[in-house]
Amino acid sequence: MNCKVRMGSIHYEDRGEGTPLLILHSMGTDHRAMMAWIEPVFKDINGYRRIYIDIPAHGHSDVDEKLNSTDDILMNILDFIDSVFPDETFSLLGFSFGGYLAQGILHFRQKQVRSICLLASALHLKERNLPDKVILEKDEGILSTLDSDIKSTFETLFVYQNKENLDCFLREIQPGRLLANREFLTSNWKEKGYFFTEEPFLGVSDLKQPALIILGKQDSICGYEDYDFLFNKFPNSTFVILDKAGHMLTIEKRDIVQQLIRDWLV
Repeated sequence: MNCKVRMGSIHYEDRGEGTPLLILHSMGTDHRAMMAWIEPVFKDINGYRRIYIDIPAHGHSDVDEKLNSTDDILMNILDFIDSVFPDETFSLLGFSFGGYLAQGILHFRQKQVRSICLLASALHLKERNLPDKVILEKDEGILSTLDSDIKSTFETLFVYQNKENLDCFLREIQPGRLLANREFLTSNWKEKGYFFTEEPFLGVSDLKQPALIILGKQDSICGYEDYDFLFNKFPNSTFVILDKAGHMLTIEKRDIVQQLIRDWLV
């Protein structure tokens, strides 16, 4: 399905009925990367309408020439919310860049957001404390068979570089990478328009929404040391740092992440 928004359109998939749960994937892929592992969570949980979007400039979501910043991406998503589930309370789940967008949504729609889950989320911080890149497992034989683009991306994202994780990457992440709007993603927007104009939650002492924040201790992309301010903002929060987990904790620690999300949902 497609929803017209102010600077393009947003493609989305709808599953289930009940409280809307807006699900935001990471940069460079599409909604299928989230749907693949989130839908099994709802095998025994009812009451949620899962809304998987292709964030603007990804998947089948189109953007026009006026879109040039994360502010613009957020405005498109807020338009989508106003069109698809207006005036309803809803929950948010965001991974990596999708987690940053989720913070922006909550910033502007605090009264409407029921709860929030952030997975290895990007933050509104220009300086980050990041651990050194570590590799906990590496199958050189498997890596030697890959083309340079897939090999480079897989090695960047994963700390367990084995056949099981590669198969999952090729099945769930890579299809979305082929659809990403590379013209936009490789433009200068990261230097000039990546950060929101308004810092999320600035001046807000605490947020009452139940929050689940999951981080990987070996995540060299978003890290784990800079999140104390979120812990303090959300008094009703579960804050988990998973050891032996990199940025792709939704694959490398899938069973644990799924169980934590089940607990957050119920």
